[in-house]
Order: sequence, then structure tokens, then C-alpha cells
Amino acid sequence: MAQASGMASLEFRLPDLGEGLTEAEIVRWLVRVGDVVAVDQPVVEVETAKAMVEVPCPYGGVVTARFGEEGTELPVGSPLLTVAVGADASDGAPAVNGSDGAPAANGSGAASGSGSGNVLVGYGTTAPAARRRRVRAGARGAGEAQPVAPQAPAVPAAAAPSAVPVAPADAPAPAGRGGGPVPVISPLVRRLARENGLDLRQLSGSGPDGLILRGDVEQALRAPAAGGTTAAVRPGPAAPVTASAAAAAAPAPSPSAASAVRVPLKGVRGAVADKLSRSRREIPDATCWVDADATELMAARATMNSVGNGPKVSVLALLARVCTAALARFPELNSTVDTEAREIVRLSEVHLGFAAQTERGLVVPVVRDAHTRSVESLGEELVRLTDAAREGRLTPAQLTGGTFTLNNYGVFGVDGSTPIINHPEAAMLGVGRIVPKPWVHEGQLAVRQVVQLSLTFDHRVCDGGTAGGFLRYVADCVEHPALLLRTL
Repeated sequence: MAQASGMASLEFRLPDLGEGLTEAEIVRWLVRVGDVVAVDQPVVEVETAKAMVEVPCPYGGVVTARFGEEGTELPVGSPLLTVAVGADASDGAPAVNGSDGAPAANGSGAASGSGSGNVLVGYGTTAPAARRRRVRAGARGAGEAQPVAPQAPAVPAAAAPSAVPVAPADAPAPAGRGGGPVPVISPLVRRLARENGLDLRQLSGSGPDGLILRGDVEQALRAPAAGGTTAAVRPGPAAPVTASAAAAAAPAPSPSAASAVRVPLKGVRGAVADKLSRSRREIPDATCWVDADATELMAARATMNSVGNGPKVSVLALLARVCTAALARFPELNSTVDTEAREIVRLSEVHLGFAAQTERGLVVPVVRDAHTRSVESLGEELVRLTDAAREGRLTPAQLTGGTFTLNNYGVFGVDGSTPIINHPEAAMLGVGRIVPKPWVHEGQLAVRQVVQLSLTFDHRVCDGGTAGGFLRYVADCVEHPALLLRTL
């Protein structure tokens, strides 16, 4: 975990984060070079595949160097920083146990005055911590030695994830807590208190040896503010605690019932989750995008809606007609993959799905035989299915069997997206918002109506050339709607 890198400097390395995690990304440094840090003070915030964690440094002193910028990903065992702790500190530094960097007990079995060794308590380390002295509440002053309490046999980290942090031999007694570190069960508890302005020195932990648990902090935060901060009172006098009892007393790392809400993945949400998860597992997707000048398309729509007495034409209906024309030119994207037979199945009919957001979640109604419909017919069917979706009247048949999906995420006020393909389809066209932007039109800078188009496709059914050709044709139809007359 740490090793001496000089007479008066200790090198602190990224500790074992437990749960099989082998690397972490530096999210935010909490200290700078030249800062004075206390024992067990959080020095860096890292993100793993499981959670965001504040890493405490087991040494107190002056930070002399940092390794890695924010956003850098480091493997376990990489140097994080060096701390100058004084000439006498290196004599009592924990020895390195092999190559895993776990601290071993020194010759006397007592802790070094320069560090605690309790890095990431509750997340596990690669070896049991050394036996160390404890200073109990109401004991002697800071300068007096304290007898060592009888110890139970060391328990591996996996069996006792909530190991009890202990203060160095020269730390002040926890009765006043002074300026020394406050023992907490994990860095997450320390952060919870700091974000809510709670002074941990005013709490009496209910865990073994006064260890402050998450419940203690939450109880203090719920206490009435009129009488000041109310400490979490530990019931009864301190008593020896065995390793098995300490493990049983420590709470599970999952969120408490008061702060967690469980939402069942069932119904529409469950079906969407299953389909999207399968899509992500099976489909090697890729995305390409292009900006297009939609000024002519918007003008054509305005003209259509100003002439005659028919229903109004929507932008989505126009884009749906563009999709069917593009799929006629690039049928590879109107297909599915039979994984068992290892075959690409190209489909002759276009059943066009479109994403619709409802109070029950995201659904994808399907317009049957979209390739046979006019813009007006497409518009009417889109309205009918959207109304049924919002009222919860869609049947399973209206939500399945799509061959290509049109996703208009521009209604949410965003420009671009990389959506997940609606399994078992092979592609999805995404449309962002249409907004005025500077654009070079006929050699002159002008304000035009611009839209971003993106195509996410299954790379098994075609290569980038086909996907790019499809997207370019769609963009050309948006910029020059007259191109659609060729297919009418």
C-alpha cells in the first residue's frame, strides 16, 4: 500500500479497492502539493466500476508530489502521492508485505506514529492490518502510553469488511477528539457528514470502539436543529468486541431503507429494459451523423399545410417518408440477423417504428407497411398510434414487428444522441431539434434551419460506406425535398 521513498518521505499507492476491482479513475484531487494532511484524511476522489470513493491517506504530513491528472485511469498499486512525515517517521513506517503493498506489522506490534494503515475501511485490503494500540475515551492524556487491549486473531478483509479504524499511539484521546482523525466506517460516511456540514467530532459512534456508522450520521442529521447537533449516543460502556461480533454489528454497504427507493422492472419498463439489454449484448453498433440544412423542408411543409383542406403534415411524417425512400435504395438496413443460422435476413416490407415518450415510459409503436403509404397516410397513422400510446391502448401487435426505427429526440430540445438499436432491427435514424444556425448557403453566410441527423446501425449487416450512403441520401432529401418526387 505504501513504501518509503526516502528518509523523510512515504509513497502512498492506490490501494486494493476490493470486489475484484483492479483500476480506478481519478475524478478530483482533494489536496495540492504543499498541503498538510492528517492521518486518514481523504486526499483523492476516484471512480470505480462500482462506485465513487474517497481515498484516505494513512500518513500525516506535507504532500510533496501527486501522480496522475484528473481523468487519468490508474491500476491498483500505482503511486498516488508522496508525503513528507519527518525524519523519525520512516523508522516506524509499516513494512511492505510482498508485492501487493499491504502493510505488515512492525517488530513491536505497535502502530507507527506517522500513519494508521486503515485505507478504504469497509472496502477490503489485500492482507490483514497490523495490530495497533487503541486509545479509549476517558483514558490518559495525549502524551501517555496506553496499554494494548487483548486482540482477537486477525480476520481476512473479505470476512471482516468493516475493520475498526484505530488511532496512532500518539493521537489525542477521542473524548475530546482534538485535531486527530475521527474513526468512521467508510470514506462515504465522512463525505456524507461533510456535505451536510456535520462535525464528526461531536458524535459518539455506536459501532465497535466508538466507530461512527452511517446510521449515526443520518440520526444526527434528522435531529432537531433547535438544540444544536445531537450526537448519536452509544448504548452502554465500551466492551471488548470480537472480530465476528464486529462484522455482525457493521451495517451492509447497501443504501439504507430511508434513502433508497426500489422500482420494480416490470410491465413496459421491464420489457424495454430486457430489449435494450439484449441489444447492447448482441449488436455491434456504430453511429455516424451529419448536419443538414432543413430550411427547404420546413418551407415545403408550410406550403403543404397552407394548400387544401387535408390534415396538417408533420415534420415526423415527412421524415418517415424520407426513411422509406432511403430504405428502398439501401435495403441492407431493413434487415435482421439470424444469429443461430449466421445469416442476414433482408426484409421486403418496411414496418416503421417510432419512439414515443409516454407517462408509462418509452414505447415504440409500429406503422405497418410504411413503404406503401403517402406522407398524408403516414401522418395520420403516426397521430393515431401516438394517441393510443399516451392513453395506454396500444396492443402487443402494435408494439412489435418493426424493421426500422425513427427516433425524434429533438422534441426534448437536444441536438444529438447515440441511441440503442431496437432489437432485432439493424438500424435507427435519430433526428435532433431544428434550430436557426449560421450556415454557408450559396456561398454566403446566412441563418438557416439546421438539424443534426444520426444513424446507428448494426455493423454486421453493412459497412460504413452503406451506412454513410443512406445517411447522406436522407440529408439530401431534407435539404432538397424535390428529390422525393423521383420515388413518388
